[in-house]
Amino acid sequence: MKHSMIRGAIAATAIVATSLALTACTPPADNGQLVAFGPQGDNGTLKDNSFTKEVEEKFGIDFDWQTTTYDGSVAGEKRQVSLASGDYPDAYFLVPWVDAFSRSELLKYGKQGVLVPLEDLIDEYAPTLKERFEEKPDWKESVTAPDGHIYAITQWSECYHCSFPSKLWMNTSWLKKLGLEQPTTTEELRTVLRAFKNDDPNGNGAQDEVPLSGSATQPIINYLMNAFSYAPVAGPSSPPPLVMDNGDVKLAATSDEWRAGLEYINSLAAEGLLDTAAFTQNGEALKALGDNAGTELLGSAVDLHPYDFVTADSPDGRDKNYDAVAPVAGPDGTQLATWRSPVNPLGMFALTNKSTEEERIKAIKLIDYLVTDDGDKRGAMGPEGEAWVPAVDGDVALDPELDPTFKPLTYDETSNAAWRSMAQYWDSLEYRNSQVVPEDVYSPDGYERRLLIASQAYDPYKPDESILFPSEKLWPNEDTSADLADLQTNIANYVTQAQAEFVTGQRDINDDAAWQAYLDDLSGLGVEQYLQMQQDLYDAL
Repeated sequence: MKHSMIRGAIAATAIVATSLALTACTPPADNGQLVAFGPQGDNGTLKDNSFTKEVEEKFGIDFDWQTTTYDGSVAGEKRQVSLASGDYPDAYFLVPWVDAFSRSELLKYGKQGVLVPLEDLIDEYAPTLKERFEEKPDWKESVTAPDGHIYAITQWSECYHCSFPSKLWMNTSWLKKLGLEQPTTTEELRTVLRAFKNDDPNGNGAQDEVPLSGSATQPIINYLMNAFSYAPVAGPSSPPPLVMDNGDVKLAATSDEWRAGLEYINSLAAEGLLDTAAFTQNGEALKALGDNAGTELLGSAVDLHPYDFVTADSPDGRDKNYDAVAPVAGPDGTQLATWRSPVNPLGMFALTNKSTEEERIKAIKLIDYLVTDDGDKRGAMGPEGEAWVPAVDGDVALDPELDPTFKPLTYDETSNAAWRSMAQYWDSLEYRNSQVVPEDVYSPDGYERRLLIASQAYDPYKPDESILFPSEKLWPNEDTSADLADLQTNIANYVTQAQAEFVTGQRDINDDAAWQAYLDDLSGLGVEQYLQMQQDLYDAL
């Protein structure tokens, strides 16, 4: 992230499981330090981080850090190894998109006694967190396991622009040069992409333009599919696209509407209007395309925000060229936007049975501080005067109807003065929208306003709650959670692979036999069992 205002397994054997249970009974030894596990960036150590030092003094904590990286595969494995070996810390401070606890893990380690319940500590020592739970009852519901215990604190984020993650950002300068308007339907989109490909909008005399691209981490299919069938949030670690149909859990990726969407997307790829590298390339590769030296190549991209694929304050000003295109309507008028819940079900903060009562009290008081507005600004953004300043007379909040409270400053990426994402537990809409943001939406400091305006164009197309599968509200059944997780991973991976093959022509989406083979493969992977398990969890709400 370039600016502070941009907010958007190793299986244990039976022997290891037994050793974990025995470890859970071992009384903690107090060495005066809180052994804490957390990801550490390349801008300095957590030990030397100025926020670490502040909270150590403020709460009387002496941290002994066990650190990992922000690489999710490495960090997640190291966390799992620590638990499987029994050599785990007193506390975990995790990041949702790196190495946070799944609900299955919370139930597993909670039952074993490795993770200790937090609700009594919250009741006695975390008044602000209690208040937040009352203010946002969905958050309290989401952190409370079926047995009534709270084993970890999750993140509540009402980041407005993050609520609509799959946006299409289009090169407006190219539209103007070609005398075109933003598309409003799928066929108008095709027309624009054809012009980007064939009519030399970058003016170099070569047909080198890339009309539409994206990355595997933020699937391009989501935006395009929403003109045919609702496409839930997707990504490398996301479940398959589940939707609700009159109270029944369905896999959207098996419907006739989903097939029609794939037929349309395949037709774009066949014409060279869609960059098929979007299904395999990472975010860095997409940004290399957007930042291509000299000649501007990228006509449009599906992404959360444009600074993902083009550098802020680019020398030639190309970062100012991309504006969001509202969801386009499909042939039957379907026009939806992928929506993300503010509830994140992944556990960020947890205490283990190795912590002492005194350490637990200090740690929960720290979390209580982080869910205050001041604690969030200091922990997630940085010090006053360096990362933000208080609002002054004449300042205008992101939401002009709110009183402005603080103004973010351009963040120094080399600074080691905040925990950044590791401190982001609380992010209400009112808190976010009270920040001061300049009127110039194309300046880096005005970026949040640019994202707000873009998201407002998506808001009318938020899906009706009746079709949203409430994954953030469901807790796995303890007896079947492992089977559910395996089924989910296998089905999600297969759907992702198969739809890329349909789009790129490796499978013929227009061939009924090829489509039936896809459905049969899903059946063989246990999709009916998977849907029934999800239905049972939904019915138990």
